[in-house]
Amino acid sequence: MTRLAVLSLHTSPLMMAGLGDAGGMNVYIREMASSLAQIGFEVTIFVRRWSSNMDTIVDVEPGVRVVHVTAGPVDLRKESLPAVVDEFAGNVGDWLTENPADVLHANYWLSGLAGHCLKHDFGLPLVSTFHTLARVKAFAGELESVQRISAEEEVMACSDAITVNSSAESQQLVELYGVDPEIVKIVRPGVSRKFFKVGARSAARAALGLDEDPVLLFVGRIQPLKGACLAAETLAELDADYGNTRLLIVGGASGVNGFKELQRLKRIITDHKLEERVELIPAQPHEHLVTYFQAADACLMPSRSESFGFVALEAAACGIPVVAANVGGLASIVRHNFTGYLLSERSSTAYAEAVRTILGNPLAAAEMGSQAAQLADSYSWAAAADKFKSIVRRLVSRACYARD
Repeated sequence: MTRLAVLSLHTSPLMMAGLGDAGGMNVYIREMASSLAQIGFEVTIFVRRWSSNMDTIVDVEPGVRVVHVTAGPVDLRKESLPAVVDEFAGNVGDWLTENPADVLHANYWLSGLAGHCLKHDFGLPLVSTFHTLARVKAFAGELESVQRISAEEEVMACSDAITVNSSAESQQLVELYGVDPEIVKIVRPGVSRKFFKVGARSAARAALGLDEDPVLLFVGRIQPLKGACLAAETLAELDADYGNTRLLIVGGASGVNGFKELQRLKRIITDHKLEERVELIPAQPHEHLVTYFQAADACLMPSRSESFGFVALEAAACGIPVVAANVGGLASIVRHNFTGYLLSERSSTAYAEAVRTILGNPLAAAEMGSQAAQLADSYSWAAAADKFKSIVRRLVSRACYARD
């Protein structure tokens, strides 16, 4: 049995995606841990304690547990977390002294810094998964601190392997950070087919209290990076010919600019008189999202950057065409003119044109959705776990050989 210590300092896989800083990374950690446990791993996920009334150890399922680690005040803002990395690493180290691990898996740059310390303290191989990259976000207009860029470079230099979700992310690491391609490994995430699958649109709409008017869907955190405002502007652009279309926006404000972005979104809705046609829906439990996907005619993902794009894959698994930005991992999930549309132009006019094509030809849209569902079948958490296992086993064998 391989003992895997997963570091997730700033967000917990127990948190619902779409709330606060919880998003695709939470889904990734939870699903990967579960799949690894099913093939013989013992997975311990270390998370910073973010509430005072939580158990130190939470047994999630056989082979997977979450350990809440004290590091700073429970209500510490994300922007202040770099100051508690050493405390987090020290307390994880105390646990590992009593409960040894074979390999470390750090998620996000903050956890990477902790993993950097623990690797050298315990002589363990370090696998890093960054999920988002500061330099990529900077190109998308989301400025990140020099501290983060420097930390990412430091962690990359220390990592024995870096797993990425797509070839686009692999290229970004090599071109923007100068990472040795030999240590970059593509591990495509999967989609949970027990939840996300094709279903009857009429039944899903009945469950949500919707009529038969066209429905667009946006799922994601409300922050400038994700583009909820552009989704609302797209709806306004459809007024001339599809003025009965509704837009469901599922997710909550996130990050330092989240509240400001939510207020901007509400102003757009008011200015375009869309109050009766846009529904702002709080973040939903992950498995509940299937009903929203199945109810939609199309899913909008106008993100400025995406290392992968779980929403696009989950929509595809439900047989829903996706209209997405041609950025990052989205280009590997959405096949232009086949399962949806990839747009390089970031404008409501461009998105509305793609939506009109979908709404105006139901037979072609149904075929596109069927092709999307077939493509989603090639994304499996079991396959992702097998690929991760092969990476880890090589690193552990190399570490054992070096010690001998």
